[in-house]
Amino acid sequence: MLSVPEELGLFALDVLLRTPLQEPGPTLADFAAHRVGFFLPPDPESRWVGSGIRYAGKDAWIAVPAPHRATGPLRWLVPPDGSGTLFSPATVELALQQATGILAALLEPAAPPDPGKTTAVIGTHRGRLAPRGTSALDTGGRLE
Repeated sequence: MLSVPEELGLFALDVLLRTPLQEPGPTLADFAAHRVGFFLPPDPESRWVGSGIRYAGKDAWIAVPAPHRATGPLRWLVPPDGSGTLFSPATVELALQQATGILAALLEPAAPPDPGKTTAVIGTHRGRLAPRGTSALDTGGRLE
């Protein structure tokens, strides 16, 4: 299991759930520890590097609630369905990179408005961020 900080994990899960043709794997949230865990196939050679990222590899034990349990600090965001479906490590890595970009854009300090420039709008359209510098005014009211 790959465990990441809660905010990053929730954004990455959103990216993963919007990925066409990708069956979601089990995803566990620990709201007491503020973590989200993605279940991946075992790979003793894997190395995950990043701030707050933890990989439970070979010989690790993970406590999980029953799949139907909907209360408590440890909850399934995507419960296991019995099919054995797991997330692809490459897909999770890409989703984490995209989630990092989204968080960076959201946390970027806003500059004071310059009356001589058009303010860029970051919005969503079909689940994707609008390209930086694209505003609804530039595209006739729709973000592309």
